[in-house]
Parts: sequence; structure tokens; C-alpha cells
Amino acid sequence: MIVGKIGKNEKIKKFDLDLHCTNCGKKVPGGLKTSEKFYGTESFKKEIRTLEKNYLCGICRDKKRIQK
Repeated sequence: MIVGKIGKNEKIKKFDLDLHCTNCGKKVPGGLKTSEKFYGTESFKKEIRTLEKNYLCGICRDKKRIQK
């Protein structure tokens, strides 16, 4: 998954997060990418916190879509 924006010629920073589904608690693979400029900035940290609070695994995400 890509976090933030990556420009055309920017270097990509790959990193792992310990993500868990907020609905069922399953551990989710946390391989993420972002640009080197964006990595470590305050807006990056804010986006990661939001992602950790609202992340749904594929099964829970699909259940939510079907219920609508």
C-alpha cells in the first residue's frame, strides 16, 4: 500500500508496520511504501496514526461493502 504521494522521479522508501484489523483483530501484512521526502514528516506520522485506527482487513472490508 502507498502512503502519501510519490512523485514521478522520487525515491521510494519501503517499511513495515505491525497492523491489525480494527474490527476482528487479525494481523495484516504491513508492507507500505512512501517517498523519502514524506517519510518521517509530521503529516506522515498523522496519516500512519489514522491508518492504524481505521484499518480493516479484506474480509471485514468486504462485509462492510456488502452491508451497504
